[in-house]
Amino acid sequence: MSQRVVVIGGGVIGAACAHYLSQSGSRVTIVEKKTIGSGAAHGNCGYVCPSHILPLPGPGVMKKTLKAMISPNSPFSIKPRLDLSLWRFLLEFARHCNMKDMLASGVTLQLMLNSSKALYEELFANEPIDAEWQMSGILYPFLHQAGMEHFAETNQILRTHFNHGADRYDGDAVTELEPALKPGLAGGWHFPGDAHLRPDKLMSSWKKLLESRGVDVREHHEFLGFTTGRQLASNGHPAITAAKTSQGEIEADAFVVATGAWTPLLNQHLGCKVPIQPGKGYSLTMARPEKCPRMPLIFEEHRVAVTPWPSGYRLGSIMEFAGYDSSLNPRRIAMLRSGASHYLHEPTGDPVIEEWFGWRPMTPDSLPIIDRSPRAENVYIAAGHNMIGVSMATATGKLISELIHRQPTHIPVEPMSVRRF
Repeated sequence: MSQRVVVIGGGVIGAACAHYLSQSGSRVTIVEKKTIGSGAAHGNCGYVCPSHILPLPGPGVMKKTLKAMISPNSPFSIKPRLDLSLWRFLLEFARHCNMKDMLASGVTLQLMLNSSKALYEELFANEPIDAEWQMSGILYPFLHQAGMEHFAETNQILRTHFNHGADRYDGDAVTELEPALKPGLAGGWHFPGDAHLRPDKLMSSWKKLLESRGVDVREHHEFLGFTTGRQLASNGHPAITAAKTSQGEIEADAFVVATGAWTPLLNQHLGCKVPIQPGKGYSLTMARPEKCPRMPLIFEEHRVAVTPWPSGYRLGSIMEFAGYDSSLNPRRIAMLRSGASHYLHEPTGDPVIEEWFGWRPMTPDSLPIIDRSPRAENVYIAAGHNMIGVSMATATGKLISELIHRQPTHIPVEPMSVRRF
């Protein structure tokens, strides 16, 4: 008899977990409080980027962070408030701002990113999923020479420690590579191995595929907690037998919590403190401008990302630590426009299709949490993927399937244990 698994959360991580569990023979049910792909999976920039090896905490990052906090126009901000979990997060983040921890986290991130990229290529080659998948790399243009040289130091770390790096384009060579850029830039760095997709199309197409393979997708089912049975598991705690939802209980043999930035609200059910903070990001989706970039762009000096697709165009970025604030700040949307205007002939398109915000699940060391619950041995956590959830989704799904089916994991999961905090 095949194993029954409930996946809690219908974002890109939940969909990937359901895909690989179903592929391995499990009977899978997804429960989602809204609709599939309606959270952070909907409005992000859709990068699948093996180049994003280095974690956010690193040498000198806290000094830059504190400086950014006092700037009214900074793309990074922290809303002052009495929130002990936030300050514990920031202290833990600061503790990881050193070269040793940065390189250690980078080892796991590289394994996750490389695995996911290969699994995406396999997925799109073998499955009827339409997500406008393109492998044109990602380009980092710079206005100033100082920015070019600072990135050269980052690139040297990537080449020395991870055998991965970008190609350098100085001066007008960068506009020859990407004609949508204005002339007169200092140059740019191009990672040719990166890819991108349209995340909303990925989610709608993946949902159809999962349903066609027998996955039971239950939208508008809010997760309320777990039901425990009378029997004790091997760890001495009561065994979990069902997921409680707003539409009733769903019995299963195993449960996967893939609830992104909302995971800390489930600490009581998980039996541990999950140190995830919601990092609020924004995006602006439009029709393609007439002079549209040919590849994704990241403007490091202004913290704005650009994604062109055959069917549209998106600007995204910003990082606000404002808790679960659900307001859309028009000033942040304006910062996306103004940031892109320094680099592009046509920074925006018309009409504007959507102004969006969502919460990224941020961890202090930039590594996700892929582990069993300390309390319930048949409950698994797959959350905390920071700003690269799409990039790490397929590897995460495969790891969760391997853990549940008691198989050797294709990537060591110990660095991503919830017990590391």
